[in-house]
Amino acid sequence: MAMEPRLNLVTLGVADVARSKVFYEALGFEPCGFENEHVGFYAAGGVVLGLFGRGALAEDAGVADDGHGFRAVSLAHNTRSQAEVDAVLAHAVACGASLIKPAQRVFWGGYSGYFADPDGHLWEVAFNPGFPLDASGQMQLPPKAT
Repeated sequence: MAMEPRLNLVTLGVADVARSKVFYEALGFEPCGFENEHVGFYAAGGVVLGLFGRGALAEDAGVADDGHGFRAVSLAHNTRSQAEVDAVLAHAVACGASLIKPAQRVFWGGYSGYFADPDGHLWEVAFNPGFPLDASGQMQLPPKAT
């Protein structure tokens, strides 16, 4: 059986679950009601964002928690306009994020910047005119070329 192509849950390994819950709730994420001092789950527009202790997540996956730098992963929040990119970045910083890269026009024709959460997880905030958002905020990919 082939895997169905979908992404259901993104889990971030965090140093302090309580601190991360406060940060993500300040950003506007609402807890789903199934959380405790060890884990938090938040609806994120069709995907679930999970927060789990970094050491516990490494143990669950059976890998070393050796803290080796950037894992070549970023999360993304797409917007409907350039102005919204600036507003989201400012809000994230006001909630305790670190501004990593101020918003700017980018080579692919959009406008984006980056912030990092308290554990250094990167979030790109982008306006991409080639991937518009529908009324519910879901990104619309262009049709496959034939």
